[in-house]
Order: sequence, then C-alpha cells, then structure tokens
Amino acid sequence: LGLMEVLPDDCVQVGKKELMYAGSVGLIIYLGGVIFINRKSTTSAKMVMAEVAKTMTADNVKVWVYPEGTRNCTGDLLPFKKGAFHLAVQAQVPVIPVVYSSFTSFYNPKKNLFTSGKIKVEVLPPIETKGLTSDDVSDLTDRCFHTMRETLLRLSGRPGA
Repeated sequence: LGLMEVLPDDCVQVGKKELMYAGSVGLIIYLGGVIFINRKSTTSAKMVMAEVAKTMTADNVKVWVYPEGTRNCTGDLLPFKKGAFHLAVQAQVPVIPVVYSSFTSFYNPKKNLFTSGKIKVEVLPPIETKGLTSDDVSDLTDRCFHTMRETLLRLSGRPGA
C-alpha cells in the first residue's frame, strides 16, 4: 500500500484478483487503480496483459509488477513468472528492476508481525527489450532473476549465498 504513495505518476500496479476481496485493503487498492489479473484463467490474464501493453505504449503508462507472483518470506527469491516479461516484450519497453532487501530479520510470518527494521532499496539499470520477441522471454526472465537475486543477497548482507 505504501508504494501507491511513492510510485511515479502514470504508474499502475498489477496484482492477483483475489486481493480485490481482501476487505478494506482490497477496496483501497481497487481505488488506487491496481490492475487485477485472474491467475486461474490464463486466457483472461493474457487478454488483460495485452490491453495493458497497448495502454503502456499509447498513454505512456508504467506498470509495476511483482514477478514472483506470490508472497515470499524465505529471504530469497522464488522463481519468476513470465507474464511481466511477456508484457515488456509485447510493449517493447525496458524492464527496470527494483530490489528490496530481505525483511526476514524483522518480520515474523507466523504471527504476521513486523518489528522495527530497515529495508534497502536499489533501482537497477534498465534492461532493454527493443527487438526482443516472445522467443526471448525465457532468457530475459532468467537474466532479470539472476541480476535481482544477486542484488537482493548483497543488500541483505548475504553475498554469495
């Protein structure tokens, strides 16, 4: 929710449709303009993402996507879903990786409780997609994953882990 306040203008987030039904949080993110994806229907998700790609190029909209696809409390990255990278290739826009350090040292997932702590954020150089096709999506996904994981481990004080 805090990201809605710091994201640049003309930037929307993509989230799973189930979040829409998360009580007041769902209402807030709905009103905040989050684009909801039905992850249970590949056809529906692809249609939504195709429309998003058109909007990105026509209206110069930026899209914030969480490529892991689900919450992760391990302190490491989960494998990336490819939807965000298909979107970037379809719209021929760069991927700008943003990496947050791990919050496992001050978050207790069993109690759903945060204590005080610090998060480091690093915006990495853009990764161009101009000229890439859907055949390149797997390589693009892997390249982003490895770059972001290396940064995550460094920011979290775990280089080489």
